[in-house]
Amino acid sequence: MKSFRHLSHIQLLQLSFASLFFSTLLLHAVFSGTSATHLLCLLSAAPASVSLSCAWCPESDRRCTLEVSEYFLRRSKSFSSESEDFMRGIYLKSGLGDETYAPKFIFEENCKPDFEDAVDEAREGMFAAVDAVFSKTGIDRRRIDMVIVTSGGFSPAPSLSSLVVNRYKLKPEVKTFNLSGMGCSSGLIAVDLAATILRSSRKSLYAIVVVIESISLNWYFGDNRSMLVTNCIFRVGCAAALMTNDQTLRQAAKMELSRSLRTHHGADESAYRAAFQHEDAEGNTGVALTKDLIRVAGLSLSRHITHLAPRVLPLSQLAYYLYSVVTSGGDSKPAVPDFTTAFEHLCIHTGGKAVIEKVGRVLKLSVSVTEPARMTLHRFGNTSSSLVFYELAYFDAKGRLKKGDRMWMLAFGTGFKVCSLVWKCLKDSPDEFDNPWRDCIHRYPVKAW
Repeated sequence: MKSFRHLSHIQLLQLSFASLFFSTLLLHAVFSGTSATHLLCLLSAAPASVSLSCAWCPESDRRCTLEVSEYFLRRSKSFSSESEDFMRGIYLKSGLGDETYAPKFIFEENCKPDFEDAVDEAREGMFAAVDAVFSKTGIDRRRIDMVIVTSGGFSPAPSLSSLVVNRYKLKPEVKTFNLSGMGCSSGLIAVDLAATILRSSRKSLYAIVVVIESISLNWYFGDNRSMLVTNCIFRVGCAAALMTNDQTLRQAAKMELSRSLRTHHGADESAYRAAFQHEDAEGNTGVALTKDLIRVAGLSLSRHITHLAPRVLPLSQLAYYLYSVVTSGGDSKPAVPDFTTAFEHLCIHTGGKAVIEKVGRVLKLSVSVTEPARMTLHRFGNTSSSLVFYELAYFDAKGRLKKGDRMWMLAFGTGFKVCSLVWKCLKDSPDEFDNPWRDCIHRYPVKAW
């Protein structure tokens, strides 16, 4: 007790809070359970696949090189020379390589996309992805109970989920959900929604989750620099998954979802407007990525992990963190716990070079841990809601996933949202012929920046 006499009232309060917090953690560790939601098949299409399964890539003539980009800008005659120079500079510093995929209109005579271009882009990706899911799993389409489609910036009527039902002639009792406006985190949000419904059902259900971003109508034709950035980094991508709570299929499943966490920081005005769609002074619609975005991402992540840490970190790391809380004072901050002690693999948001670097700094991650994110950005660009699934494919292509391994998926979304999924691998990485990295994995990792 003598050691407590020299503590200030603030430190005593911190210690009391830490004791209560630690007791809560122990109870949480005792009573927490594991979900029974399984990922049977995860793949991507439109231009590539995601790991865990089937994939489809367009022809190589859809690759968006620097030369292709510059030729498109000149043909479109929609940008000032200053804007062209600005986008060239962003592209060269972005960390993207010359093998990302662009929508079809970039390569066609008509440089201005229309509604049909957007529908075709969505249809191309979704149908290839879901076709691969059915082919690889062999599941009867009549057994599908739920379809969830997420597309952040494109929401036609009828909905994209209705398009899937129509294409595959699903049963009348199928439940459909269509998510939009959720940003790059919407892929994880869609998986979380499916898992929540599956967990709440006493019946064995099967859900198709489709993660698509149609960027055709979201291409910005103006000179607002905060909006021009999206033209430089966003690329075509799609992913699809089959999820179930059927325990008899656990042996066939590839991954098991053990935890999910979503936090929303939109009450703060700067977070709400960090990535914001609106019209510029000339009436051109675009998504502005503000200069405050990276700061908001870092702050939101810091708050997010305070909720995630007690649920996933080993007690040794929690004790270390709590000790740093008690002993820190003045300008010093508590130590950041080592999340690599909780997970063998991390799929972090590959939204851009600055975002990856910010996440690395906040979580104190080594270059080797951020490698999959950097390489995914280089090979596929920012595919929005499907980006972490392309990253997952990188782990598969490298043969790094082992049965029993734990994986943390982390993504950010407009609004501002942070979403985490925690997976347990039920099988080693498969050697799949349709992995989107298969024809280039021997060249990776490369020095992206």
